[in-house]
Amino acid sequence: METFVGLDVSLGETSVCILDKDGTRIFEGKVASEPAPIARLIRKRAPGVVRVGLESGPTSVWLTHALTAEGLPVVCLDARHAQAVLSVQINKSDRGDARGLAEMIRVGWFKAVQVKSLNAHERKALLIARRQLVDMRVRIDNQLRGILKTFGLVIGKCGRGQIGQRAQELSKRQPGIGGVVASMVAVRDSLLEQIIVCDRAIRRLAKKDDTARRLMTVPGVGPVVALAYISVIDDPKRFTHARDVGAYLGLTPKRYQSGEVDLAGRISKCGDGFARTCLYEAAGVLLTRVERWSPLKAWGVRLMKRIGATKAKVAVARKLAVILHCIWTDGTEFWWTKEAATA
Repeated sequence: METFVGLDVSLGETSVCILDKDGTRIFEGKVASEPAPIARLIRKRAPGVVRVGLESGPTSVWLTHALTAEGLPVVCLDARHAQAVLSVQINKSDRGDARGLAEMIRVGWFKAVQVKSLNAHERKALLIARRQLVDMRVRIDNQLRGILKTFGLVIGKCGRGQIGQRAQELSKRQPGIGGVVASMVAVRDSLLEQIIVCDRAIRRLAKKDDTARRLMTVPGVGPVVALAYISVIDDPKRFTHARDVGAYLGLTPKRYQSGEVDLAGRISKCGDGFARTCLYEAAGVLLTRVERWSPLKAWGVRLMKRIGATKAKVAVARKLAVILHCIWTDGTEFWWTKEAATA
């Protein structure tokens, strides 16, 4: 008998609903949110299981890989799509959500999410950790400047490695804040050390990865951008056309069309925000810091003169996403024109 299983996962327990092909409930209950107990329950109650559905979320990657390793046909559902379906229920409950998920996969009205490899998530964790450390360091720098400015002590312009030393020197003029400044500088120095550790790890990963090395031949793309792109895309073959990557990363305009109304808005900002930010920063580096000309830079500069720097960077970021995908799939490197391009 063909059966369909819906899992509403929480940290402690998972609500399970099993339906047959006609929508009749065979089993409803709860089980510990661990792969082994869930797999045992499904094999016992649904031996002819066709699909097992769960929403995308914090634990969906772990459970999807673990249940797939158990030989179960797991499908990860788009949480936004699932929420739109489940929101029609008058009463919200875990039991009702599991029933709704089972019904979605039974009728086939769902949008499956690509579950990335654990290796991709490991790289993403390293990149996100580095970004968080950098943001914390920036906040401490700003806080040091604000504290000292209250007493008329201005740090002024100085390198990142000199701000702590400069802050401690100025705090000697106001002994009452010396201890506060010393504590913040100590935390800042520790953050800098850990940022250096992350940078070394990122460079090692990029050096060992042939794809990352080829992506880094694109002007403006460094180890962070290359690894961020690889970790988000994971499998380039899942995109039929390279141009689809721009929409996947939220770099294409939103559209509203109804009757005679057809409006194009700002970019959708769907997908991974970190990868989108990395591509935007890479576009800025290409347009403002890279001195060597290329057809891509020439096109971006012409666009910047016509529509402004911000929109031009977004357009170049979208173009970079497409170029990186082509380089990845073709096994090539970035093409530099032999003759200097002119803006």
